[in-house]
Amino acid sequence: MTEQATEKMGTISTTGKKSPGFFENILFRQLEHSQTGILSIKTQAGPKEFGGEAPHGILADLQIHKPDFFRKACLGGSLGVADSYAEGDWDTSDLVAFFRFFLQNQKVMDGMENGWATLLNKFARWAYLLGQKNTIQGSRKNISLHYDLGNDFYELMLDPTMTYSCGIFESENSTLEEASLAKYDRIIDQLKIEAHHHVLEIGCGWGGFAERLAQRTEAKLTATTISDEQFKYAENRINKLGFGERISIVKQDYRNLSGQFDRVVSIEMIEAVGHEYLPTYFSKIADLLSTEGAAMIQAITMPDHRYSQYLKEVDYIRTRVFPGSNVPSISAMVEAVAQKSDLRPTNIFDFGYHYARTLREWRLRFLENEDKIARLGYDEHFRRSWVYYLCYCEAGFEEGYTGDVHFLLTKPACNLAKGFPL
Repeated sequence: MTEQATEKMGTISTTGKKSPGFFENILFRQLEHSQTGILSIKTQAGPKEFGGEAPHGILADLQIHKPDFFRKACLGGSLGVADSYAEGDWDTSDLVAFFRFFLQNQKVMDGMENGWATLLNKFARWAYLLGQKNTIQGSRKNISLHYDLGNDFYELMLDPTMTYSCGIFESENSTLEEASLAKYDRIIDQLKIEAHHHVLEIGCGWGGFAERLAQRTEAKLTATTISDEQFKYAENRINKLGFGERISIVKQDYRNLSGQFDRVVSIEMIEAVGHEYLPTYFSKIADLLSTEGAAMIQAITMPDHRYSQYLKEVDYIRTRVFPGSNVPSISAMVEAVAQKSDLRPTNIFDFGYHYARTLREWRLRFLENEDKIARLGYDEHFRRSWVYYLCYCEAGFEEGYTGDVHFLLTKPACNLAKGFPL
């Protein structure tokens, strides 16, 4: 005989063949705190629903293939859920909606990190701090783990500019490539880069900005990376285009750079710096800039009110995707600038909402090319992990959980600041 139950809060309905197990009950009790949207779960014990009114939130679903999912989720929290997905324990019809449901029910998400998951988080944090420090040697190792997966792989996911950072979509009809170029153009325009300038790019990726700068100006550029794969790709790219006389690609850590530059550009490289090295990073930029110089930093940002807690924890991105990474808050960057430099924060432009679409475009290209990616030697675990990563980040930007900014810094004698209103 089948039993049905309905509650106003928490569990809306339940129909099952057998009683939920120990870890299922623990997870379900957490989900009973859901108040926005609806999460439908299909388990061996039958279907269940959690949440409040659907019109006020996301409709998400979860299909459990292996009961061990519940143990991993309870003992590992969000990291356990991520690993469980990569191992094929569960699926959903819309992974972005799944993440957005939990972002809209922050209390539930926080609760999953408590209990046994807290102990694992503390151990993971200890291991993270011990093994992922962004020393010069550590940074090279951390960067290699993500960016040296293979240029052939990234070519299948990124647009023709090989841009691996947020674009600016000027219209609904803009392509991903157009969005990447619009972002580069904004940096060039805001910095007012001219032919007589010597520009430094810290973290040049595969050379997308370098190529665009060479196309638009006669300025000289020194571009740096510590990724072996990116260095080979960018150097070959620039030489093939005939820009080798004006653009120099160097494989060097930012801390070892020397010279004087009129402009500094650093696009989503600051996330690889690490919180404790932020003052060093900005101090080095100040030292490298001429007396009338300016810098544009593109940075993924964490909201200020969550940053102190973020520093105490480890998360999926820092442990599974970008080892050693740290997403700074705007206040953390401003404070680091003030500690050891004479740089002046001049303008902040937030375009994080464009990142959700950027990530969606990457994911679509990834899925369109998954057969080719498999032929490169990447297995199903890798495929699921990357889809999870791209959807996880897309949801964060869609919900405003993370941002992306252009952070303009100027030296005291720089006239560039006069172009911005008070």
